[in-house]
Amino acid sequence: MHARNCVRCWPAPTTPSAPRHLSLWIFASVAIGLGQDDAPTGPDRRAQLHDCLKALVDLDESLSGYQVTRLGHSLQSATRAWRDGADTDWVVSALLHDIGDIYAPYNHDEYAASILRPFVREQVAWVVEKHGDFQLVYYGERVGADPEKRQAYADHPYFDDCAEFCARWDQNSFDPDYDSLPLAHFAPMVREIFAREPYDPKVTRPGAREPLVKS
Repeated sequence: MHARNCVRCWPAPTTPSAPRHLSLWIFASVAIGLGQDDAPTGPDRRAQLHDCLKALVDLDESLSGYQVTRLGHSLQSATRAWRDGADTDWVVSALLHDIGDIYAPYNHDEYAASILRPFVREQVAWVVEKHGDFQLVYYGERVGADPEKRQAYADHPYFDDCAEFCARWDQNSFDPDYDSLPLAHFAPMVREIFAREPYDPKVTRPGAREPLVKS
């Protein structure tokens, strides 16, 4: 099974009691390295889970020009967020912000945001969706892209949040000597996020802002 079709491979829940976001719950469980026995199961899902596990192992491959893997970068980003005192939405989003590198390399930020959006604050989903444009300020000139592409969002209420996300947790998270926390540390946080009711207004809280760093 092709990796980029991994999330779509899950059959829709067939019982009224099955949550609509069951496939995302499984996806999240796989993303943080939980074992087969820890995730919801059903007909044919063991084989599908194996395929998704195999695909997600690809996170632990080299990033061209860097000394860390994609998984290493993701863990470092999440660890920095956690050590900054960020809330659960921020930490989990830092962990999964580049998950789309595998499945959607040309719009990885939008892909990751689409997975997170039903379960996190609007502020956080927007930052994940736009972080690719904001990251261009660091390398755009070297790849023929506009390093100031983020200025298109200069008047957006979450502009500063995205700039800070990139500066604190993304751009500087390629340090091969950084002591990142293991995937298991983030397991309860990821499971908490994906166990939420999708699009619960008490969670998405449109217009609300929470600091990235708790003083």
